[in-house]
Amino acid sequence: MSKKYLALALAIVFALTAVLAGCGSSQPAQPAKPAAPQKIIIAYTPWTGYAALFVAQSKGMFKARGLDVEVQAIEGVGDRKQALAAGKIQGMAASIDVSISAAESLPLKYVWAFDSSAGADGLLVKPEIKSYADLKGKQVAYHKGSASHLMLTELLAKNNMKESDLVPVDMKASEAAAAFMAGKVDAAVTWEPHLSKAVKAGGKLMATTKDTPGLIADVLVFKDDYVKANQATVQKIVEAMAEATDFLIKNPAEASKMVAEGMKMKPEDVASDFPTLKFYDLKGNLEFYGTADKPGPMHAVTKKAAQFYVDQKVLKAVPDVSKIIDNSFVLKIKK
Repeated sequence: MSKKYLALALAIVFALTAVLAGCGSSQPAQPAKPAAPQKIIIAYTPWTGYAALFVAQSKGMFKARGLDVEVQAIEGVGDRKQALAAGKIQGMAASIDVSISAAESLPLKYVWAFDSSAGADGLLVKPEIKSYADLKGKQVAYHKGSASHLMLTELLAKNNMKESDLVPVDMKASEAAAAFMAGKVDAAVTWEPHLSKAVKAGGKLMATTKDTPGLIADVLVFKDDYVKANQATVQKIVEAMAEATDFLIKNPAEASKMVAEGMKMKPEDVASDFPTLKFYDLKGNLEFYGTADKPGPMHAVTKKAAQFYVDQKVLKAVPDVSKIIDNSFVLKIKK
C-alpha cells in the first residue's frame, strides 16, 4: 500500500474512533426547563377596595402558586371592558354594576367578592346646597355608566327626583372631584380618598353609601370562556385573594403600605379609607354569594344593577344572574 493510501486509511480510522468515543461518553440529554407561567393581567380602577390584589402581589401569594400576575390601572369603565373583550387583559376588578352592564356583549363570571362600600362613595355639594331640590338645574359631575351613576340615581329616586332634573357632567371619579374642588361644578359623585380631600377643602358631604347599604360592591371577573379554559388558574387566583384578604383584615397598617405603594397613594390615606369599606373574606364571600337553594345578597344587588342598565337602555333585559355569579371557586377553598 502506498504511503498516500496508508495515511488516508489511518485518518479514517482515527476519525471513526473519535466519533465512537464521543458517542460513548456523551451525557444524557438535559430535561427542558419548564415554560414560564403565562402573564395574567388584572385591570382595576383606583379604589382601595381592591387592596387584596396589592397584598397578594406584595406578599408573593400569586408567585407562590406559580402565577405571574400583573395588576394594571385602567380607570375608564369603557376602557376596561374594551380591554377585556379584546384579550388585552384577562381579568377585571370592578363594581357589580359595571360588570353586569357588559352582560349582553361580554359574558362574564364573578369569581370573588372584594368588598362593599360602607361610606367610601358619596355625593359632594357646595355648602349653599341644603337639599336635593336645590340640585335642580345644577351641574353635577359623575362618571356615567359607573357605580357613581347608580348611586346618584338611587339617591335622587329616594328624594322624588330624577337625573333629568340635573345638568350632568360626565367625568371619571378623580376628575369629578378635581372639578368640584376647582369650583367648576356644583356637585360631584366620587369616592375616597377624593371625598375626604374635598370636604377638607370646604365641600359638603350630602350622602354616602352608608345611606345606600349594599348597593355598591366589587367583584373579580373573568370572561366566561377564560374561566372554562383555565379552571386551575382561576382557582389559584381566588385562593390568593382569600389569603390576602385574611392578611389585610388582620394587618391593616402593613396592608395599607402595600396598597399605597401599588396605587401611588399615601399610606395614611389608604388607612383612613379602610374603615369605610367592608372587606369580604372567605366567610363573607360564602355568605354574599349564597347557594343555588338560598342565594345571597349578591344576587339581589346584581339584579338591581341590571335593572338600572335596562332603564338606561344599556341592557335589553335583566339577565339570568345565576349564569354570571359563580361560587364554585370559593366553595373549593378549604375553610
